[in-house]
Amino acid sequence: MVIGYMKAAPTSYVMQFEGGQVVREGAGLSFFYWKPSATLVSVPLSSVDVPFAFNEITRDFQAVTLQGQLTYRVADARKLSSLLDYSLGPSGRHRSEDPEKLPERLVQVAQVRARTVVQGMALREVLVGAQTIEAQVLASLSAAEPIRALGVEVMAFSLLSAKPTPEMARALEADAREGLQRQADEAIYARRNAAVEQERRIKESELATELAVQERQRQIREAKMAGDIAVEEQRSALMERWAQNEKQAADARAYALEKTLAPVRGVDWKTLMATSASGGDPALNIALAFREMAENAHRIGELNVSPDLLNSLMNAGAKPPRDTPRNATQGPARER
Repeated sequence: MVIGYMKAAPTSYVMQFEGGQVVREGAGLSFFYWKPSATLVSVPLSSVDVPFAFNEITRDFQAVTLQGQLTYRVADARKLSSLLDYSLGPSGRHRSEDPEKLPERLVQVAQVRARTVVQGMALREVLVGAQTIEAQVLASLSAAEPIRALGVEVMAFSLLSAKPTPEMARALEADAREGLQRQADEAIYARRNAAVEQERRIKESELATELAVQERQRQIREAKMAGDIAVEEQRSALMERWAQNEKQAADARAYALEKTLAPVRGVDWKTLMATSASGGDPALNIALAFREMAENAHRIGELNVSPDLLNSLMNAGAKPPRDTPRNATQGPARER
């Protein structure tokens, strides 16, 4: 048959050429065409994910492998079809391999832009700076003239992994492991220091409390001593006042005695004894008589004292028992 039928998907941009001129174009068209003179071009408009793997050198001359994917879509189908062959053959497939070469071209441009970014970074920065690399490479691809000339729009540049060489990976792991161990040791030391510091604070608090207690006890002792001193001072004042009172009382008694004895100071004691209240006591009179005789013994030639007189004098001087009546112990007094 010389008449063909074309039905394109909504994500395909179709152009029909007749005599070197575009007679029909658009996305998702369906039409009949004259095969001997018509040329059909189909450009896919859907987004395409292209995986990539780059081996690059960092700023510190370390090899690193970047793996990810590039996402793009055709923004201008007519511009792309004018640079690459997207014409369809009788079988409905593209006549050339240009559609398969487009992802390779984009990956090459992305590799050049990624190399520029990676060479300005150290290995450690590359391994932990995936977002930075993605942002810089995507911005560079969006402004790249080779991509804009193709009528292609780069939608995303995703970096899935960045791996160093196995030897460098083991070295970095060892370094990181040692760093983590140092951090763990520092955490242990910090915890011990914190415990020691807390213990020191507790000891200082205990010592401060003990000093406060001792200071309070000293104040209590001082207050007690001050109280005792005040009591002793009051007692001393009391004793001094009592001594003054006693002295005044003694002076008063001495003055009274002196005034009492003043009238009889020149009187003979014998006269005083005779006039005293006990002057009528026979025993006292006899004693005075014997005293008088003793004083005049040189004048007495001989003195006779009967035993009865001595017995009566001795009995008269003895006191009767406290609870026994006088008449019951001595009986009736004998008269002479």
